[in-house]
Formats: sequence, structure tokens, C-alpha cells
Amino acid sequence: MTAHPTWTEDGRLYVNARVAIPAAELTVRASRAGGPGGQHVNTSSTRVEVTWQALASTALGPEARERLRSVLASRLDSAGTLRVVAADTRSQSQNRALAIERLAALVRQALVVPKARRATKPTRDSKEARLDTKKRRSAQKRDRRVRGDE
Repeated sequence: MTAHPTWTEDGRLYVNARVAIPAAELTVRASRAGGPGGQHVNTSSTRVEVTWQALASTALGPEARERLRSVLASRLDSAGTLRVVAADTRSQSQNRALAIERLAALVRQALVVPKARRATKPTRDSKEARLDTKKRRSAQKRDRRVRGDE
């Protein structure tokens, strides 16, 4: 994951070859970060929260929207908003870049359609090997048995 998201010349966040989110659809909010940091953390709004109305976005087609709805169901709120937070660094601009890149990576990963698994048949050799192993194991167990005539 890169620290700086890719923007197109017309102000869109590049997610993949087909999806570019308009900057106007992203809401960026800064707040005070928690945790250690002393006086700096108490006075600086370095924590960045980026929200995106994913299910109402013009950047997505119906199939992509449905895929996001199913894959990111646990990350979307009831209005279909995706929220990403970054408070990793002491710099608001770096946290903004991190949050936007995380959002892009999350959407990029969710839009990947897994390759369908094609069922295959076992080969003739593998079937013969399995049966041969069964025969050998059966004979081994048969030879271990106590016979009544001995």
C-alpha cells in the first residue's frame, strides 16, 4: 500500500481501471487523536476520518455497487456509507493521505471478483493408485487376522 493515493487530473480518486471516485463524494473530517503524545495530541487535530456514500456513488455501476454491498456489509452503515480512519502519524496531511489510500485499497479489494473454481475429475492413474493402496492395506489387515485353523 502506497502512502499517497492516485488522483486523476480531473480530481477523481483512482481505485482501479474502471472506478474513479469523484473528490466531491469524499468527506474528510479531522479530529483530535487519542493515545500517547502529550501536549501535542491534546492540541492538534491529526486524526482523519474519510467517509464515502458508496451505495449512492456515481462512480459505481449496478454490479459493482451490489458487490460492495455484499463484500463490505460489515463496514457499511445503514445509509451505505463507508468510513475509514487514520491516526497513525502526527501529521494531518499524512493521515489524510493514509485514510484515502486505505479507502481506495478497501474498495479495490472488494471489487475483485474471485475466479470461479472449475470442478475436475481425478485422473485414471490417481484412481488406480488409490485402489491399489486400498488393496494393499486390505491384504495387510487380512494377513494380521488370527485364523481359526491355527
